[in-house]
Amino acid sequence: MQNMLTVIANAFKGGAKINGAQTVSEGSRVVVSARSFADFTPQASFDIKRCDLHRLDEGPSVQTVLTREDGLRYYRTMQTMRRMELKADQLYKQKIIRGFCHLYDGQEACAVGIEAGINPMDHVITAYRAHGYTYTRGVPVKEIMAELTGRRGGVAKGKGGSMHMYAKNFYGGNGIVGAQVPLGAGVALACQYQGKNEVCVTLYGDGAANQGQIFESFNMAALWKLPCIFICENNKYGMGTSVERASASTDYYKRGDYIPGLRVDGMDVLGVREATRFAADFCRSGKGPILMELQTYRYHGHSMSDPGVSYRTREEIQEVRSKNDPISMLKDRMISSNMARVEEIKDIDAEIRKEIEEAAQFATSDPEPPLEDLCSHIFYNDAPLEVRGTNPWTKLKSMS
Repeated sequence: MQNMLTVIANAFKGGAKINGAQTVSEGSRVVVSARSFADFTPQASFDIKRCDLHRLDEGPSVQTVLTREDGLRYYRTMQTMRRMELKADQLYKQKIIRGFCHLYDGQEACAVGIEAGINPMDHVITAYRAHGYTYTRGVPVKEIMAELTGRRGGVAKGKGGSMHMYAKNFYGGNGIVGAQVPLGAGVALACQYQGKNEVCVTLYGDGAANQGQIFESFNMAALWKLPCIFICENNKYGMGTSVERASASTDYYKRGDYIPGLRVDGMDVLGVREATRFAADFCRSGKGPILMELQTYRYHGHSMSDPGVSYRTREEIQEVRSKNDPISMLKDRMISSNMARVEEIKDIDAEIRKEIEEAAQFATSDPEPPLEDLCSHIFYNDAPLEVRGTNPWTKLKSMS
């Protein structure tokens, strides 16, 4: 017994010194790791901001429980999305990524909270700011990055680019403003018609919120009681126009009129998660559609062609970063509740940086798709067919 205590004591003293630097033996790492893990709080309760309600007697709970496992997973996902977008910014400025590119940094809590509040078999469709949702729906970072650079290993074989990425039960990435909303209502109709207990999350931005096709979709969804969660990601600016200058009413959660709605703090991943769970339960119970407004903020401009500071100040952006950043908020909650330690968070950050660098390397070295692949995948599952090129004597082949 005395010998065992001596071994443990020596382990905590830090082991040997090599070249004057203190090192920790393998045995001590095991002891410290086991003790540290045991000292973590496995779960904790947190207060979340009360949602504003429309045509609802009660809303989501104002308190929620977060487990250490879920917290670390949300943190890793949001930080990966942030680093991925920053790398995309770098590659765009190097002219490796071309064309349209709308970045999602600042809004990570929306995508992660929504995914945490639904099931993998539920459906998601969004607009062109789609990189984050592509990732939360299960597409690896390297396939997203390769799609941005137009390479063969991209999620859409290098032919979709920033705005057109897809995954199982994820329907893009749509380049026409607001056009994904009636498509999302159609997906919800399919869920209802097939008798599946599934919902469709249909996302659009504040800039699209005044479009007629959105209100037509609201009307049909309400008439047919479709299991559709309409979500307006209100990031305060539609392109370079503030919501106050663009909309007579900025209460987007009330825009469904006869459709119940709730306004949520979109910078709090836990608040978004609880609101999405509430909305999904509402739809699954057969009550029809529901509308959510997520109040969020984008750090970059509307797209990479927009510096983002001609219609708002740098001080405004910095204030949101310092006071309301979704990643920092979750990290502070976990550390202050003894659910994680600073060193552990730093290790996760280092792993993410490595993953992003490897993905960027793949995205810049993978070959571009050959010309003969240009017309492939026009149809999902059909026999090969000949496709006319830009002139009558150019013939291409389409393979499913």
